[in-house]
Amino acid sequence: MNSVQCKMARVALGLGVRDLAKKAGVSPDTVARLERGESLRESTVNVVKAAFEREGLEFISENGGGVGVRFSKPGSQTTKVSA
Repeated sequence: MNSVQCKMARVALGLGVRDLAKKAGVSPDTVARLERGESLRESTVNVVKAAFEREGLEFISENGGGVGVRFSKPGSQTTKVSA
């Protein structure tokens, strides 16, 4: 998971920085540093990634179309975005 994927995932779930920090058991500053692209321990990034995965997200690695985030099961979106 990279910084862009972290922010995409957080927004997809409708979470604020503090909300994600609480779910992952890290500080809000850690989440902000991750989203800014600062270097963090791999174990810290994995804890945040695991929090997203518990919420039903999966991360798409670079495969020619770019990295991304998606819900692991179709129709599992908990956040509705209106136009």
